[in-house]
Amino acid sequence: MQPCATHASRALFPLALLATLAAPAIAQQDYPNRPVRVIVSSAAGGGSDFIVRPVVAKMGESMGQTFVVDNRAGASGIIAMELTAKAAPDGYTLLLGTIGNFASNTALHAKLPFDPIRDFQPLSKLVDSPFLLSVHPSVPANTLKEFIGWVRANPGKVTFSSFGIGSYPHLLGEHFNQRTGVKMLHVPYKGSAPAIADQIAGHVQVGFDSTQSQGAHIRAKRLRALAIGTPSRVASLPDVPTFAEAGLPDFETLAWFGLFAPAKTPLPIVRRLHGEIVKALAQPDVRERLEALGAIPVGNTPEEFAAQIKATIDVQVKVARTGNIRAE
Repeated sequence: MQPCATHASRALFPLALLATLAAPAIAQQDYPNRPVRVIVSSAAGGGSDFIVRPVVAKMGESMGQTFVVDNRAGASGIIAMELTAKAAPDGYTLLLGTIGNFASNTALHAKLPFDPIRDFQPLSKLVDSPFLLSVHPSVPANTLKEFIGWVRANPGKVTFSSFGIGSYPHLLGEHFNQRTGVKMLHVPYKGSAPAIADQIAGHVQVGFDSTQSQGAHIRAKRLRALAIGTPSRVASLPDVPTFAEAGLPDFETLAWFGLFAPAKTPLPIVRRLHGEIVKALAQPDVRERLEALGAIPVGNTPEEFAAQIKATIDVQVKVARTGNIRAE
């Protein structure tokens, strides 16, 4: 007697279900079996490119697959973040995220087309980029304490530059105002280069910028560095004290860059990518290239990175609200 079609289909159903459930697991074990896209929120040839390319190139060598950098500049990184947030969570679309993408955008925009915490899976921080507080040589202050006293004695007369309204240096300057009780005036520029040029020319007295942008000018004494926001002094500028050493503890000025995947990316893929990032950052040639840029290689865990992102967002949101800073 032949089994009826209904009984046969019932017998096959568990097998079909097992095959369906097994497919994602097989795909994860086979990951990556095609090129991985890495979305970068700035134009090709910028600082973000120099940081991410050596890392993902080394990851590609190790994983036997190509990592393709896809530059999607515009809207302060919102375009790149939205593309990533809406991509399939399968490990084939990653994002090079920055402190500006995640923290500054959240602080400045009442509404974004994504949630910076809910819609992204942190993989690892790649580097910290230390920012300095520097002054024009005409400023009569050689220490942070002297500088704060001088600004207090000249309320509303001291200017600081930034890369634009709501940029990381803008929020740093406002944070400094709020922490120390001084009142420096903000002068926005369209990027780091014109801001530094005007500071060297003496048109603005104060600047917050990275070691890679300001280091050469400080060593040439065109600018004077008063403090750096790192836990310890940096080798490239050993005479510059940390903010804590200079009398302002817990004032962090580290711009970070890290890799992210869309939320709900399977944990095995997250762990694989994290391991490959850490391995790449440990390679001497990669570390040398990053340190030559003034960056500090990190390679922390997804959990550590997620906690740091939330803490950074909380600080910048508070600074923006207190200073009534909004996106233009």
